[in-house]
Amino acid sequence: MESSEEDDDFPSIETITPQSKVDSLYQSPTEKGIRKLCCELLDLKDAVENLCGNVRTKYLAFLRISEEVVEMKHELTEMQKHISSQGLLVQDLVTGVCSELEDWNKSCGLNDVAEENPQVSEEQDLTLSELHNQRMILLDNIDVLLAEHKVEEAVEALVAEERKYPELKGSADSLSEEANSYRLAFLERKAMAEDQLVELVEQPLVNIAERRRALSCLIKLGKGPSAHQLLLKSFGDHLQKSIDVILPSSSFCPRIFSATLAKLVFSNISATIKESGLIFGDNPAYTNRVVQWAEWEIEFFVRLVKDNAPSSETVSALHAACVCIQASLSYCSLLESQGLKLSKLLLVLLRSYIEEVLELNFRQARKAVLNLVESEENLPLSPRFVSPLSAFATSSDDALIDNGLRFMYIIDEILGQLTPLAVVHFGGNILNRILQLFDKYVDALNKALPGPSDDDNLVELKELLPFRAETDSQQLALLGMAYTIADELLPDAIINLWNPQNESKEQRAGAMENTSPSTAIPVEVKDCKRHLQHSFDKLRDHFCRQYVLSFIYSREDETQLHARIYLSENGEDRYWDSDPLPSLPFQALFAKLQQLATVAGDVLLGKDKIQKLLLARLTETVVMWLSEEQEFWSAFEDDSSAIQPFGLQQLILDMHFTVEIARFAGYPSRHVHQIASAIIARAIMTFAARGVDPQSTLPEDEWFVETAKSAINKLLGASGSDTSEMDEDHIIHDIYDSDETASSLSTHETTASFASASMGDLESPRFNDPES
Repeated sequence: MESSEEDDDFPSIETITPQSKVDSLYQSPTEKGIRKLCCELLDLKDAVENLCGNVRTKYLAFLRISEEVVEMKHELTEMQKHISSQGLLVQDLVTGVCSELEDWNKSCGLNDVAEENPQVSEEQDLTLSELHNQRMILLDNIDVLLAEHKVEEAVEALVAEERKYPELKGSADSLSEEANSYRLAFLERKAMAEDQLVELVEQPLVNIAERRRALSCLIKLGKGPSAHQLLLKSFGDHLQKSIDVILPSSSFCPRIFSATLAKLVFSNISATIKESGLIFGDNPAYTNRVVQWAEWEIEFFVRLVKDNAPSSETVSALHAACVCIQASLSYCSLLESQGLKLSKLLLVLLRSYIEEVLELNFRQARKAVLNLVESEENLPLSPRFVSPLSAFATSSDDALIDNGLRFMYIIDEILGQLTPLAVVHFGGNILNRILQLFDKYVDALNKALPGPSDDDNLVELKELLPFRAETDSQQLALLGMAYTIADELLPDAIINLWNPQNESKEQRAGAMENTSPSTAIPVEVKDCKRHLQHSFDKLRDHFCRQYVLSFIYSREDETQLHARIYLSENGEDRYWDSDPLPSLPFQALFAKLQQLATVAGDVLLGKDKIQKLLLARLTETVVMWLSEEQEFWSAFEDDSSAIQPFGLQQLILDMHFTVEIARFAGYPSRHVHQIASAIIARAIMTFAARGVDPQSTLPEDEWFVETAKSAINKLLGASGSDTSEMDEDHIIHDIYDSDETASSLSTHETTASFASASMGDLESPRFNDPES
């Protein structure tokens, strides 16, 4: 019973089902399809491997058979040459024997014997007959060689025959009828050989070796000039075909087309020179022909460059022209090692084209700088320009900064197209055009400033300019931007263009010499920096002139500067005994300069040089106007006007006060000192002429100096306490950065007279000159 229960729990397994049957029963159709596809792919892989093995085996067999065919062809060629040489040897032997027999017969006097002995005459006839047969055999052999296009062997036979019988080259006058007939037949074969050689050279697919052999054969036949002409024509045709291939690329690759074309032309000229030297040697006649042919090719090259160049007013045209100069002159320098000098001719042919491209590019640049052409694209902003120029941006002068960035971008774009050799040969022209463009830009900035301008040729610009500098901050920003361009950005861009050439020249001269790049700056660049400085000086002077004139003529109260303040009989005497001060216009001038210095400290932050430069020039402009204003001096010279000693004292104190302003602010100017001295001298003479004794009425010079310094200190204190918009720390910007403080200035040269003060430290500020 127990066993039966176990049998029920574990039923016996009668059969085991194979895995294949299980797979066939339970696999999905998709899995079956995948397995079938894998089997087919494995079969296909085996078939492909077998096919690749068969192809490789057959390919190796094909290569082996090809090598055997080449070797067999070479052996057949050698055998043909051997047979031809043996035939020529036999022919030469027969000809030599015949010639010796004929000479022997003549020497033995067989001709006389022949009259008596008919047998000798028959032997001579046999000899002549053999010679005729040999000649016919030679002509037949030449015909066969020409028919088989074995023209080189035919030429060898012709040359050997001419060498053996020189009369074949001469005239037919001294030849017998039979000899002349042979000569004509020989010349006919020679002409046929020449025609085959010419046809071979003119074939477009002829290789260099075959062409060289054909030309050598023509030279052997005495056709050297024709062979040389064929050589030049062959290279010319090859060049024309190469040009026809690349000519369509001029429309979609205009910037590099000229360089590619130059490479083709000059490499072809170089190959022609080498081939001519190998085949024809150093014969002057052939050399001159090569030079003449090369000059024709250069002229053709320049015409192609002009005809397929981009529009001349585009930057692409300038780039293509500069690349053309760089590539062409580089290849010309390589040709000079082969004895061919084409640089001067190339520059003469290209000069008018380059100047036209430069003229139209700078004309377009001038329109863009002056905003006469609207630009729909935003200019790419270079950090080299944005960082220095954006420092002058305020809330209302974005157009001014944009215009400055546009100017530098245009200049940088033009300079970026130039190549070293273009700079070498056209650098002076380019610099002059850059300076003219900067002058136009400065004229536009002049028009952006308020007030009249000396130049009335650009009146229309006032309506076209997108910006106007009305406030002091805007005007100072304009000047700071112009100064940064003229003193930093533009000179750096120009000098960087010369540096690579300077370095290469130094390397060629010798690396042992430690020559700084600045010492190698060309004279044109130095003149360019001076011109930029002069242009900026014009802008600065215009600003100072209109600023001073606005200050003088815009006031209607007691601060207006005129001669009446020195002629008044009352109103000024009370100050002399108690606390003398400069006249009200000069006190107002001092306050105005303080206010401008405060604004300049904010707008021109970090530009100490331009700040001092402007304030110094403003002070100079005031005394210059006072010195040159004839209406001012006419009031003193008028006999109807009443003059008093205090007027002279006040005028001299005002001049000392002006000089002390400049010295105290840290921009002492010799020019201010000299003009002030001239004004004092003229005032003394004018008052003396009207009966005022200067010696009895004027105090010592030291009194004026100390009084002027004391007035500055008083006005500074008053401005610090009464004027809310003026900060004493910014009254005269960076005054405490200089070596002299206010206290040291107050004791400086107190024992010397104003007219005899030392001028050693009163030079007017100038641009930094890197060359010095």
